[in-house]
Amino acid sequence: MRLETAPAQTGPMVPVMYEVLSRRRDLDDTFTLELAPVDSAIETPTMGQFNMLWAFGIGEAPISLAAIEDGRLFHTIRAVGSVTNALCAMSVGDHVGVRGPYGTGWDLQGAAGKDILVMAGGLGLAPVQPIITELFANREEYGRAALLMGARSPDALLYRDELEAWRARLDIEVEVTVDSAAPDWRGDVGVVTTLLPRVPFDPPTTRAFVCGPEVMMRFGARDLSELGVPLEEIFVSLERNMHCAVGHCGHCQLGAEFVCKDGPVLPWTVAEPLLRIRER
Repeated sequence: MRLETAPAQTGPMVPVMYEVLSRRRDLDDTFTLELAPVDSAIETPTMGQFNMLWAFGIGEAPISLAAIEDGRLFHTIRAVGSVTNALCAMSVGDHVGVRGPYGTGWDLQGAAGKDILVMAGGLGLAPVQPIITELFANREEYGRAALLMGARSPDALLYRDELEAWRARLDIEVEVTVDSAAPDWRGDVGVVTTLLPRVPFDPPTTRAFVCGPEVMMRFGARDLSELGVPLEEIFVSLERNMHCAVGHCGHCQLGAEFVCKDGPVLPWTVAEPLLRIRER
């Protein structure tokens, strides 16, 4: 939907108008929108943060940042509800409301000199993609690097072109697996944690970034810890029922923490006890 520009308003709950510059189909139900500000822009997000994307007349949804380039925002969205279906159906030139950025981000700066291990499952590759980009931009600042990617099936692998480009590089190890596949699949079959023995890293001096389904993050953190990665060096991104994104509504509250404000990125030492709390 394209809207006429309204008089500027400000406030944490007021969306900023962005225009769809491009729309890319990544999977049958998953699309990446490239958004540019119509007039004013939100503050520059950090990797791991999220924005609230507003489909006018329908509602808004929290979507992690997949990339940012020269002020343009890239959001990878899976069509699973009324809002995300509307966002995925948008065309070039349509307008989207953007609120944000919100939450905590991935701390790659504090990982200088360490080995970097990124573990992603399914759509979880989108929020960690900026880590890979930043890693390549400042490769000399870090030790060994590895990306372990898991998906339900070969057809569910996100960013296939990017994965192939990353695999062709000599400065990062990239391993991919799927839960199930047809007989003609020539890759690995199994959960993503089975890939850990494939990649070289020094556990005591490794920082791990894990993003994906909750069960995958639980087992990923457990296996990394058993290998010797310090719990405080394992970071995960939580996904909860976020509505206001500013810690007011309480929909994403776990104990004393608000996922929208205190998260979504948290060290496993903080995230693990929160995941034992039943969601409100």
